[in-house]
Amino acid sequence: MSSRKNRQLAYESATTVAEAIRTKQVSSVELTTLMLERIEKLNPKINAIVTVTAESALRRAAEADAALAAGTIWGPLHGVPCTIKDCFETNGVRTTAGAPFLKEYVPLQDAVAVARMRAAGMVMLGKTNVPLMAGDIQSYNELFPTSNNPWDLSRTPGGSTGGGAAATAAGLGYVTLGSDIGGSIRIPAHFCGLFGHKPTFDVVPLQGHIPPPPGIIVGPVDLGVAGPLARSASDLGLALGVLGGPDKENSIAYKWALPPARKKSIREYKMRYVLDHPLCPVTAEVKQQLRLGVDALRKSGAQLEEGFPDSIDIAGQYRTYLLLLWKIVLPGSPKEQIEQIRASTPAAEELVLASAKSATEDSYPQWAEANEHRYRIRAAWHRYFREYDAFIMPTSFVPAFPHDHSPDWFGRELATAEGQRRYTDFLFWSSFAIVSGLPATVAPVGFTKNNLPVGMQILGPWLEDATPIFVAETLELEFGFQIPQGFE
Repeated sequence: MSSRKNRQLAYESATTVAEAIRTKQVSSVELTTLMLERIEKLNPKINAIVTVTAESALRRAAEADAALAAGTIWGPLHGVPCTIKDCFETNGVRTTAGAPFLKEYVPLQDAVAVARMRAAGMVMLGKTNVPLMAGDIQSYNELFPTSNNPWDLSRTPGGSTGGGAAATAAGLGYVTLGSDIGGSIRIPAHFCGLFGHKPTFDVVPLQGHIPPPPGIIVGPVDLGVAGPLARSASDLGLALGVLGGPDKENSIAYKWALPPARKKSIREYKMRYVLDHPLCPVTAEVKQQLRLGVDALRKSGAQLEEGFPDSIDIAGQYRTYLLLLWKIVLPGSPKEQIEQIRASTPAAEELVLASAKSATEDSYPQWAEANEHRYRIRAAWHRYFREYDAFIMPTSFVPAFPHDHSPDWFGRELATAEGQRRYTDFLFWSSFAIVSGLPATVAPVGFTKNNLPVGMQILGPWLEDATPIFVAETLELEFGFQIPQGFE
């Protein structure tokens, strides 16, 4: 293949290459070979893929081509090369979750989400980098080199699905599987100029995801979800159709299918939006691009009104999210860290640290009260979506930032044109979709003056994941994915 054709193929959507494979315009072996060649050449710049499964990928690609020649199509991802976050167990392939105690861990089974992608025909290229136990907004750990952002190697691609986002933005795979409990799909999509989707809670089973550590049997991991990142909004719907649905035990009683977007034309959509909030002000350079996104939706014919729904207590919602989050995260933290949090004296405005301290002390009745508030929040959003179709907001308050691995996570600060900001502010705009359980899609809406991507977050109705994806498709017509310089 010519270099020009190689570049074009490398950055096609998963939907397009899946169709090209099915119609025999290109073979899975050709695409997989192209991806492996690009990984060898480009991955050292960004350290996105930490375990490359070249031999098994080529074998799987050859099997996909042979099956197609015999008239068999495995599924929507037949022969499509993809990557998997190193938090998902993969049969026979090292899975570390960035943790030294798992550096030699090789599962004997696939996580449910991985098994579904394989069953749909995926060719797995390898595993992508994460922070220690998926616990940061950056992707670094003691086992592998730090992941870099293809748009600026001195900056992070985000976390915890940072390696997957960097790989996808660099043309090293067509879809990547991620997970999200604090923005871990959405923030990397925003930082890397990608489309990302955080599904409705419990639509995609999380069995086989680390954390929790291997061997721990749990039900639906509270708050957390698994979902895709890609270079096209349509690929999110394709991947979610593969990933979604009850696990094996529950499928005896019920089924799931991705409902279509609630309306067929963007001109029929009625939405509200916000570009800022005092609890987490958005920098001017990000806000400028978000406003362009709102303008693009207006020009497309959508009806937009500014402001939060009156029924949503923003501060109360955020506090509830933080308490529930820390109740999940802290039990697996080192004892010394928990004791340090318990001994801290945070100021009243330091909501994240204050909620973490509260989570080390609260009793079950206090947790139950927060849990009940979670369902009140969900009900309030249900009422909003009876009248409106989506809600537009920032994904994060800043674009991708320089690497910062200082040990005091709570004490980190970010320099912005408007002044210093708390690192923990990253949780604010991520919290809305998590505490409510609602689906949220991120779509690129351009770049800052320093050529850093900005993504807009689209909150959708409960179980209507195709609706925010549809809005993202409208934005894609105006903006869309751009290829980072040096990764052509």
